[in-house]
Amino acid sequence: MPKPELSASYQELSEDVERASENPTEEREGGMEVHEDSSSVILPDGELGTTTPSLRFSKTCLKNVFSVILLFIYLLLMAVAVFLVYQTISDFREKLKHPVMSVTYKEVSLYDAPGIALYPGKARLLSCKHHYYDHIPPLINPGQPGDIECTTQRINYTDPFTNQTMKYALVVQGPRDVRKRELVFLQFHLNETDQDFSAIDYLLFSSFQEFVSSSEKAKFMKDCESSYSSWKFSAGFRTWVKMSLVKTKEEDGSETVEFKQETSVVNYIDQRTKPRSDQLFFVVFEWKDPFIQTVQDIITANPWNMIALLCGIFLALFKAADFAKLSVKWMIKIRRRHLKRTRQVTNHIS
Repeated sequence: MPKPELSASYQELSEDVERASENPTEEREGGMEVHEDSSSVILPDGELGTTTPSLRFSKTCLKNVFSVILLFIYLLLMAVAVFLVYQTISDFREKLKHPVMSVTYKEVSLYDAPGIALYPGKARLLSCKHHYYDHIPPLINPGQPGDIECTTQRINYTDPFTNQTMKYALVVQGPRDVRKRELVFLQFHLNETDQDFSAIDYLLFSSFQEFVSSSEKAKFMKDCESSYSSWKFSAGFRTWVKMSLVKTKEEDGSETVEFKQETSVVNYIDQRTKPRSDQLFFVVFEWKDPFIQTVQDIITANPWNMIALLCGIFLALFKAADFAKLSVKWMIKIRRRHLKRTRQVTNHIS
């Protein structure tokens, strides 16, 4: 009796193979489907109810779990991409609100001669000379009039802050040749003073030539006094002023000029034979270095970089969404195949 049962099983197997050959469209759906269809050939009754259904179920379960894990991973990546978009836009707006200060240095061999406006009051200019290489020769007859080799102009104008007081200014052309360490040495003399402290005010402006060519010199000096800071040098000392130039570019494109200075003071030893009650002032003006400092605010946010980053993020979002869509379709397809095979097995058993 076992021989007829075995022949009946082989006959059913051949019929299934012929049925599979008559429906080749199911085999073209993918390598995985062909492999699973070939494994779903109906085996003899003894093997059908033991290993094949459990193995098939475990593979399908693992595939579904793996697909769900991948789906959650790509959803997480999409969330990260959305956060990066928000953070990128926020950083760009923050950089637009807070520009960064940029400082550049330009080296020059000759400066435009600055203007030195001195307010001596009752003091008198005794001498003014240009020297080079930081060398000042010994004084000859200090307190006595000497050579005035500088270009000077005298001007009277009203005080820009009170518009009532008249001010007298002595404008001197400053040094130009920074390579040769050109300096301007001035000497003032004051006979008597009723003040407790003796000092002379001065201010620096960017171009002596602009002052000379100006048609309204009084207005020019009032604008300078309103824009620039003033300093002092005291009697009985040699005050050495080293200047540096700072240009600042504003947001509207305009440019402002400011002087920075370092001052060193040396006591003057009066070697005149007779004790005197007069006061002597000595001041030296020199460029500190050949570098013009330019300060401007720059925006570090680059719109092109932000656009490129956003394009990459959106591309990743679309790819992630596409993969999630395909993963869901694949899970549904696997589920349908599993149900189909289950129905086939159930029908065959029944």
